[in-house]
Amino acid sequence: MSGLVGHDVVIAAFRAGLASGRMHHAWLLAGPQGVGKASFAMAAARYLLADAAGPKVAGDGLDVPEEHPIAHLIDVGSHPDLRVLERLSRPNSDEQARNINIEQVRAIASLLGNTPFMSPWRAVIVDALDDLERNAANAFLKMLEEPPPNTLFLLVSHAPGRLLPTIRSRCRILRFAPLAEAEMAKVIRATVPAANDAELAALIRVGEGAPGRALHYAGLDLAAIDRALASFTSDGDPTNAERVRLAKALAVKSAQPRYEAFLARVPAHVALLARNRQGPSLAAALGVWEKARDLAGGAVRLSLDPQTTVFELAGLLATLAPDHSASHG
Repeated sequence: MSGLVGHDVVIAAFRAGLASGRMHHAWLLAGPQGVGKASFAMAAARYLLADAAGPKVAGDGLDVPEEHPIAHLIDVGSHPDLRVLERLSRPNSDEQARNINIEQVRAIASLLGNTPFMSPWRAVIVDALDDLERNAANAFLKMLEEPPPNTLFLLVSHAPGRLLPTIRSRCRILRFAPLAEAEMAKVIRATVPAANDAELAALIRVGEGAPGRALHYAGLDLAAIDRALASFTSDGDPTNAERVRLAKALAVKSAQPRYEAFLARVPAHVALLARNRQGPSLAAALGVWEKARDLAGGAVRLSLDPQTTVFELAGLLATLAPDHSASHG
């Protein structure tokens, strides 16, 4: 199975290209981060390589039966005709490198220089093309300019406008739209079956049509964070008691993921409020949004004190309450 939800238009376009017998060698998968482009790339490569090697895959989508021998090779990461190019993990760290380097690009030359093993086809996935350092991008461009026969490049990009024009010009673009709420719910339910209705709704909100973005916050009780934000902007915090409580709760080391979720949600919450305001009220909300965006956006990068940061951001939210004269800070 592919596990894909939505994106019927791009699936149909890919299948039509394959059926035409004139398959374009490079497909640029463009759209918001977390919307499912990388999942599509893997599903498309899985379908192509399985169908080409046989037995033929039935159906109109990209689903491949789990029992298909080629699917099994891909699922365990041992298919000799598939390469996935992505940022490497830093040594002795959970963090990824900043870029995909030129050595990684050169390493796939061995795949392109040999005859495919399992079928006439081979596939290269780049996730994401935006991560190629300059030298790596130039080296990769040469591969796109003179691709070996029956080579499929599936290139993920969150910001295609920033790519080298010479790379874009050699690709067929597939544009990925955000998923509808029902599709978002389906993906989240399948991945986080224990989520209650409130948490599901909160994850759908924060995802904004991108399930990958939503699932980044799974298990962090996002619904409780959203309730706290709503309380500050509706009731204020006359005694500062709630600001202090929340700041202490999110400042402990074990709460770092929830702290980062709070930082992401504050500007988004203010932006949502601003949509329903006019005149001076709108101006006030936009002013708070700008301050919250700057403070939240730099908090982790600048290693700001979490307790102080949460207290200040909650204070900004409280100024948007209908009667904020009693809220101080």
